[in-house]
Amino acid sequence: MPLTRKEKIAQGLPKPYKGNRKARMAQALKEKRRAQYYAILRGCPYPPRKVRLVADLIRGQSVEKAMAYLKLSRRWAAKEVLKALRCAINDWEQKSGGAGDLETLRVVRIEVDGGPFLKRIQPAPQGRAHPIRKRSSHIRIYLG
Repeated sequence: MPLTRKEKIAQGLPKPYKGNRKARMAQALKEKRRAQYYAILRGCPYPPRKVRLVADLIRGQSVEKAMAYLKLSRRWAAKEVLKALRCAINDWEQKSGGAGDLETLRVVRIEVDGGPFLKRIQPAPQGRAHPIRKRSSHIRIYLG
């Protein structure tokens, strides 16, 4: 049967932690990030729905194949996704020191979230106005 808190204090046993939960969690997150190769492109001027169509093409592909798809794609958003992919490859080169093989690297995860939108007004008949939302997106690419 495990000891109660009062019994542990009476025996003089040390606490398992010293009240630094936030610091320990932050350190664990830093270690987790160091092990991942990723890039985040914020404020991409294309709507998330259209960027997701491009993201679905390269999800799970090797990096070489994904770059080829993006270079040949006719969609405008492919240029922004290619930019984010190059940043993720650069992150891999910096963290691994160039060790490893680029052919084995794959796009493990790609996320496209909505970013802030520019709010504009379209004049309408009889003195009315219709809102126009020019959407932007955030792109996250994780390699592994």
